[in-house]
Amino acid sequence: MNQTQDSDFHLNRRGFLKATGGGLSAAGLAVSTAVEAAARPLTEKEKLARMASNSWPIRYIFKTRSGGRNPNPRNEELKKKYGELTMIDFPQFTKDTFPGVIHMDIFSGLFGDVNDDSMYVQVPMMTGTVLRSTREFDPSSAAGKQWLDKLAKKMAATGTKCQHISNNAPRDICEPDAEKRKAGVEVAKKWLDGAKILGAKSMRVNSGGPRIVPLPVVTADGYPKNDELAKYLANCIESFKEMADYGGKVGVKVTLENHWGLTANPINIRIIVDEVHSPFCEASPDFCNWEHQYLMYNGLKDLAPYAHTNVHAKYWNRWKDNDVKRSVKIMMDAGFEGTFALEYEDGPWDGVEGAKYLYKEVLAAL
Repeated sequence: MNQTQDSDFHLNRRGFLKATGGGLSAAGLAVSTAVEAAARPLTEKEKLARMASNSWPIRYIFKTRSGGRNPNPRNEELKKKYGELTMIDFPQFTKDTFPGVIHMDIFSGLFGDVNDDSMYVQVPMMTGTVLRSTREFDPSSAAGKQWLDKLAKKMAATGTKCQHISNNAPRDICEPDAEKRKAGVEVAKKWLDGAKILGAKSMRVNSGGPRIVPLPVVTADGYPKNDELAKYLANCIESFKEMADYGGKVGVKVTLENHWGLTANPINIRIIVDEVHSPFCEASPDFCNWEHQYLMYNGLKDLAPYAHTNVHAKYWNRWKDNDVKRSVKIMMDAGFEGTFALEYEDGPWDGVEGAKYLYKEVLAAL
């Protein structure tokens, strides 16, 4: 990379990735196609190609482990209404529920056969101040790899594709404890290997650390300073550099979503992505995961140039002003060429109805 390109990377990340290929095959063709599409309205087929189903709002109807807690009455009602699913069923559910959509954004917590313990590991997790244990899918286990192969074959049979994995499994990515960070990065690498089996283009990794970032302190000269936050950022940058390097080897990008903690502030995401300085590290914005109303669209504008593969087109009644079409336009105006995943969070509909609402809104906005 010459000095001019290096400067362009910081001034225009999207332009840099186009100029260098961004690690994507047939980059020149992709750019040409994008320029052509930008000059005319998208066809119906092209619009549908820009959308992805999302397993998060559908999670309530997924099969859970037998012999566990008492069934949730609400979930049981939804299963009666829509039927019970596993992730192996989700590709066909995508085609049946969202006509013309073939891309999927799938949540890590729904991976695996819940009745086969051999593909899961026990993981300690802090819930508030309480330490508990939870089961998580292990993509490196023999049974886990077989399950991934089965899902990949199901996608091939249904003509669907895994665009993105919204992953909660890798933890402690920015923690002060170096051993915890190392363990979190190793989990991410196992998942990146699993993502390759599925042909995923990208995978979210949470920054970890405190859910609410540390506040600045007042120094002796009366000015605020936040050395603690800077340490978390430095740790996160180091971890994402390692994950992006590994992602480059397997062909899967690692992404940062505005998913609380460090990433609640979009500027922190930009800092991390800029410092990692790799086409295999980018943002995957969420339309609604903000700490206050003024970030709804301003925060999205900050992240739009840093996003290339997938965003969460979310509806969440946490905010009165939740204009999905306006958010889609912000992304399109910034030259975003990836997919809009239909991630309904909460509101007047159930998860399936909410995702169908987003299907209509995003389709109308493209």
